[in-house]
Parts: sequence; C-alpha cells; structure tokens
Amino acid sequence: MNGGDSNAGVGAGTRLSVEQARERTVAAVAPVSGHERVPLSGALGRVLHADITAPADIPAFAASAMDGYALRAADLPGRDAEPRGFPVIGAAFAGAPFDGRVGAGECVRIMTGAPMPEGVDTVVIQEDVERSGDRALVGSGHVAGQHVRAPGEDVAAGSRVLPAGRRLRPADLGMLAGVGLGEVDVRRRARVAYFSTGDELVEPGGRLRRGDIYERNRYTIGAMLERLGVEARDLGIVPDDRDAIRDTMLRAAEADAVITSGGVSVGEADYVRELLEEVGEVDFWRVSVKPGKPLAVGTVRGARFYGLPGNPVSSMVTFYLFVRPALERMSGTEPVMPATWRVRCAERLRKQPGRTDFQRGILERDGGEPRVRPMPEQGSSILSSMSGANCFIVVPAEAGDVEAGTLVDVIPFDETL
Repeated sequence: MNGGDSNAGVGAGTRLSVEQARERTVAAVAPVSGHERVPLSGALGRVLHADITAPADIPAFAASAMDGYALRAADLPGRDAEPRGFPVIGAAFAGAPFDGRVGAGECVRIMTGAPMPEGVDTVVIQEDVERSGDRALVGSGHVAGQHVRAPGEDVAAGSRVLPAGRRLRPADLGMLAGVGLGEVDVRRRARVAYFSTGDELVEPGGRLRRGDIYERNRYTIGAMLERLGVEARDLGIVPDDRDAIRDTMLRAAEADAVITSGGVSVGEADYVRELLEEVGEVDFWRVSVKPGKPLAVGTVRGARFYGLPGNPVSSMVTFYLFVRPALERMSGTEPVMPATWRVRCAERLRKQPGRTDFQRGILERDGGEPRVRPMPEQGSSILSSMSGANCFIVVPAEAGDVEAGTLVDVIPFDETL
C-alpha cells in the first residue's frame, strides 16, 4: 500500500483511510530506549543498536575460489598455443597454506579457500589440468586472475557491514561472525501487554456453558507478537466489568504498548474505548477497512494502546495493518509493507464500495500463471477463512464487485503473518 493523504486536522472520530491510519499509527511511535549485549547465538531476530563496521578486509588475503593449480598468469600458454607443463612444487590447503615462493614456470596444487602462495595470481581448475606425476599440463584459454578471491571482496575494511536498526537474519549472523564478533549490541525488546475482554470467553480446555465460546484471539495475537520478537505479557481474560477492565488497562500500561481484544464497540458492555477516553487519549477509532471494525488507537499513561475488534479475523487484519508496523518502529526498525503481487482473480469477488477490503484468498498456479480465488466464507468471525487461506486479496475502497479474470492485488501470508 502506498502512502496516504495528509492527516492534518483529522479528529479522533473522523473515518480514516487505511493508508492514513497506518501512517498515523506509525508516526505516533518512537523506538524504545535502551540496549543490551547478547551472544551471537541469541541475536537472531533482534534489532541492531549501532552500525557494525568491518575492522579488516574479508577475506583478509587472496584465496583460491576453486580446487585447482595456482600459477603465474605470465606463464599461461598463449591463445591457441600448445599445452604447457608445470612442475608441481607443493600444495596449499585452507588452514595449511604453502609457505614458499612459486617461481616462474612452477605451480602449486591448491584447494578452495587456501591462501594464494607468494608469486602466483591465477588458478586453473583441476578439470582443466592433466596431471602426470609431479607435472601439471595446462592448455590455452585461461585469463589472468581467474578463480581468485581478492582481499576485501566480500567486505572492505572500514565499510559498514550492517546498519543500526537492522533486524538480524541468518545471513547477518554469518556476517557478524565473519568480522570476529561473538557478541553484539541490540535494542532491548519492546514490552507489550495484551488481554481479551468478554464474559462469554472461556480458556481452551475449560467447560462451556450455554452462550460461552473458547478464547481464540489471545492465542493468535500472542503468536503474532512472538514472531515480531517483542517481550509479550499475557494478562488473560478480563470480564465485561468496567472496574476490572480499567484496572487491567492501567496495569498493562506499565509496558511500552497495550493490546486488547473486544469491548471497543458501542454496546452496553463494551467499555474499552470509553475507558481509553477516561484514563488515556483516543487518537482515532474509525477506519475505512473491512474486516476491522471497531478499532481504537491511542495512549494510556505513555503506553501506546491498540484496542482490536473481538471478531478474530478483524483482530488479525487490524493487527497486521496497524499494530505490526507500529511495533516494528517501536523495536527500532523501520516498517516495510510486504510486496504486493498483481494476479488474476479466478472467481467473482463480492464487495460494496466504501471500505478497503482484505478478503482471504488462496493463491495458486493455473497452467503456469498465478491466480487467486477467494475463500468461500469471508465473515469476520470465521477464523477458518484465515487458517485455510494463504493470502490477502486487497480490493480498494472505491471498488465494487470484481469480475473473474480481473487483475487484483495480493499479499501472500508468508510475507505478512
């Protein structure tokens, strides 16, 4: 999704576009302060506190990129010349280099990763060499410097290896290890407290009375928080009691962010948004998104607050759209929306103009061309539409029904949830 319109003068009750709401949510967040030093083995997914600069070239020496024979380029046979024989005066291995100097007309057997011996600058791979006893026969067609890794080819001394704010991935840990770091400074984890509200909610494994349902939202929210790498604190289920919700909200505000599920509508037992206005501040609560109604975003005693809908699909969609990018910013890294694919819709999509619709779909290939089809049920309470899908189909707010064969925007779940 692209950047939205200016938010100047937008009030808490004004209906925002998805882009406006996302920009406003992210802009209200500052990265957490504080950092800690952790071993490299525990740094995956953490956010770098400061730039990492290479203290030396990587590799630090010229090395062979292939198994073969190291020799001087000046000794290579010329174009269309007869093969030339070289005496093999030794061998070089990774970790056991050849210590002598290679003279004119000589060569050394060399293995991948071994330092280039003094006096040579080229490697001829073993498949292009005919070996006979202590001599290696090399033909024409080779070029100077081939199959040699130059010093600093991977990383040059003094260059930035990784930037501050980088969420560390597996290859990044290898880069840090390559410059000799066994520990690294990372930002502290953002602290997030979350709870659900509702008299009808029962923990899985408990006994259901008539009208009760098993609690689901905290388990999906908790899992999404875990994948973000934050320090999450589950405060459980809070009944539809104004004082209980207020007390839990204030206790949760000791964290950097608070997430609630349910209780943000305008029903008689929905107290979350009302209490947010009382003990904190409402930033906005109306967004032109489907599913995703109702929603409340604001602040409670310095902690950012995200009141998500009670319907499970709405809860997940609003988390993905608004909470996740805010928590990424809070963690010290800039949020980046995943790439959107443009594919053909295999079936007709039903939609009313007015809100940006995030329909759940199945992205698949049909004769080599990727296509997407919607899940049969799109209700905001039908969590199976998320569990069975593998992508969002994003239909713009102004659009109505989408006919089969139309190109639509698709966001694969592997890049989002």
